[in-house]
Amino acid sequence: MTTDSTDSQIQQRIAKYGHHHMQIPWHDIMTSDNYTPAAKATLVDRSLIVGRIGLMLLSCGTGAWRVRDSMNIAARQMKMTCSAEIGLTSIEYTCMDEHQSYSQSLSLASTGVNTSKLTKLEGFMKMFEQRGGEMTIGQIHNTLSKIAKAKELYSPIKVGLAAGLACAAFIFLLGGGPVEMICCFFGASVGNFVRRKLIDHHITLIACIAMAILAACLTYFFVLNAGEVLFHVGARHEAGYIGAMLFIIPGFPFITSGLDMSKLDMASGLQRLTYALMIIIVATMSGWLVAMCLHLRPQNFLPLGLAPLTMALLRMVMSFCGVFGFSIMFNSTVRLAALAGCIGAVGNTLRLELVDLVHMPGGAAAFLGALTAGLLASVARRQVGYPRISITVPSIVIMVPGLYMYRAMYNMGITSVSVGAFWLVQAALIVIALPMGLTTARILTDPKWRHNG
Repeated sequence: MTTDSTDSQIQQRIAKYGHHHMQIPWHDIMTSDNYTPAAKATLVDRSLIVGRIGLMLLSCGTGAWRVRDSMNIAARQMKMTCSAEIGLTSIEYTCMDEHQSYSQSLSLASTGVNTSKLTKLEGFMKMFEQRGGEMTIGQIHNTLSKIAKAKELYSPIKVGLAAGLACAAFIFLLGGGPVEMICCFFGASVGNFVRRKLIDHHITLIACIAMAILAACLTYFFVLNAGEVLFHVGARHEAGYIGAMLFIIPGFPFITSGLDMSKLDMASGLQRLTYALMIIIVATMSGWLVAMCLHLRPQNFLPLGLAPLTMALLRMVMSFCGVFGFSIMFNSTVRLAALAGCIGAVGNTLRLELVDLVHMPGGAAAFLGALTAGLLASVARRQVGYPRISITVPSIVIMVPGLYMYRAMYNMGITSVSVGAFWLVQAALIVIALPMGLTTARILTDPKWRHNG
């Protein structure tokens, strides 16, 4: 089926049933002319600009602090004061000038991550901070509309292959070998391809997750069985099926939830955390049910028998590949993905080596790995100008303990509660440590973040 025919079907469905979240006709509700500078436009028009900027940034997956900061910049340029309450998919805000105030509530149909669009919005905000008040309302809306209409950089096939690369690298870092990596590549590629196609058809979140996990696990199972028949591969490699599901782990909302709560944006932080937990519960439950049907078990991986130096070098290469693949899944440009990959290679390799060589607890090693990634991202950002969150979060997503989360759910599902609790605690410690590491790096390098008010 072609892209045009798919888009046509979606438009027909929308024409029949309508949007559940009605679209906002920004151009139709402007009241100011297209000649007056924005700073002198009506309060309603100025306020709508502030709200649209905030909503577009929120749709890219960035945290509440960045959304509020950009809304404040826009408000100051247009001679207003703005107060906003920001959630996962909604913004309630009030803009005030010396004469009156205007309140508005805006919401998104769903949430996601789009670092390419986020980079464009960051560039727009830098320009807006310099001369936004001189632009007309029409010029601002037209610029924002061009950014909003920008298409995805990668097709579903390319996004699927990126997930395959990321998960194949991920499973090596968890202890898997070539067989697990090959099976993971095919499983994750098919799974994320299915997920992307369902998202393009606006299928609800839970169905997208369940079908993607089903596709990934079945593909892994069939590829492994084909390997057994054709190449006499041992069945012991079935443990790698967990890696084929790791593309679904919501690293971005997990990390940004911690960052938001560190700045006391509790509504956004708690909603993001709940969203991430919902995805993990649905994904691990779906994976567990498929594993029960296919008789797959998350056993320990066979030892690779590599020398320490060789292992360290391979970990650096695979960390780069994993972060690069995840960044492409987040719609990053190749250059941005490569930069995040280099930073992730250093941070994640440091984390793994600390665990292996000095037997540091996983949570402490994760903190130091995230701190290192955050500090390197701060240096790199000054040189290349990318949004900090577009570099830091993808670089540490590979540290999110998806394997531990799945093993916790699997063991609880078979009533091995004590074993499940062990893996759950291990996962929780690492998940808590990662945003703490990024927050510490941000405090050390960003004076604006360091202070309240």
